[in-house]
Amino acid sequence: MYVHELSDWPRFTWNPERLAEPLANVRHRQGRLLGYMEALGFNLQREALLETLTVDVIKTSEIEGEKLDTEDVRSSIARRLGVDIGALKKTDRNVDGIVELMLDATRNYKQPLTAERLFGWHKSLFPTGRNGMSKITVGAWREDRTGPMEVVSGAIGRERVHYEAPAAWRLDAEMKAFLNWFNAKTHRDQLLKAAVAHFWFVTIHPFEDGNGRIARAIADIILARSEDSPQRFYSMSAQIRQQRSDYYAILERTQKGSVDISEWMEWFVDCLRRAVDGAQTMLAGVLSKARFWERNQTVTLNDRQRIMVNRLLDGFTGKLTTTKYAELTKCSQDTAWRDILDLQEAGILIRNPAGGRSTSYSLMSH
Repeated sequence: MYVHELSDWPRFTWNPERLAEPLANVRHRQGRLLGYMEALGFNLQREALLETLTVDVIKTSEIEGEKLDTEDVRSSIARRLGVDIGALKKTDRNVDGIVELMLDATRNYKQPLTAERLFGWHKSLFPTGRNGMSKITVGAWREDRTGPMEVVSGAIGRERVHYEAPAAWRLDAEMKAFLNWFNAKTHRDQLLKAAVAHFWFVTIHPFEDGNGRIARAIADIILARSEDSPQRFYSMSAQIRQQRSDYYAILERTQKGSVDISEWMEWFVDCLRRAVDGAQTMLAGVLSKARFWERNQTVTLNDRQRIMVNRLLDGFTGKLTTTKYAELTKCSQDTAWRDILDLQEAGILIRNPAGGRSTSYSLMSH
């Protein structure tokens, strides 16, 4: 029997004693990360947010086997956040759709979750009404016209059924119960609520497709509520992508078990801890930039110099010459040369070995 067929569904239980220490651990790590990010200042926070959201969108799609173009995603998010990343690529509707979904979940985390909001997310995920070549029901609960909703793997003729979702006729009542619980303010621990919400929604599996991405966005709403902030500096989806096999295995075991979902709850909390820890690696570029400016906070730079140094920190393509400096900062060659000389004297730039007409400069390594 599947968990949704049990008489006590969906009255989930878990062992609070087994979760007490992991929860305290992850809350401490969340607090440390948020405190550090708040100290970075507005501009670096926005860069970190852009990086996190880009990874989040890419990885939540990869979990479902869909690969998105990184620059497409980055451009779509930057446009909506108002972040200047230079020339923005024109993005397609599929990329914009998942970006709109993820941004609505995190930015509007205080808003109630309704069927209409979920339908809007589903339409954003499938703007053409198709998943690949297949036409699907969009912006409405699934209808099971071709049989039960099953999660299946394997070649045709050798399929393995991992899970069978509740029948379509149950969905109105199931989703009403879920949404009432979600919007109620009675749950004492938001991290645990995020874990329950993820499992409950993906077990109902109310849509023909897109259930995993929407379940992760629903969990993101509650994680944003737990921090009372629309800014996320870690990605659960990136961590789930790393543990994808374990993710599907724990879901399958729990969906075929009892309403005691302790194992899933522990897995989710540990995954969250790994995601928070992984923020240091994911945001390495942004954090490296922050440390650079901390080291050089006593150095006075003009606007041109600050713009150029930030470009170099972001991974400047090619070699920096006085001609490129003048073009990028819209100044004369003489001004560019004086700016570069000042940056050398401040210990920020170093002249590369080759001289003469090919003289170029790099950031001083520390």
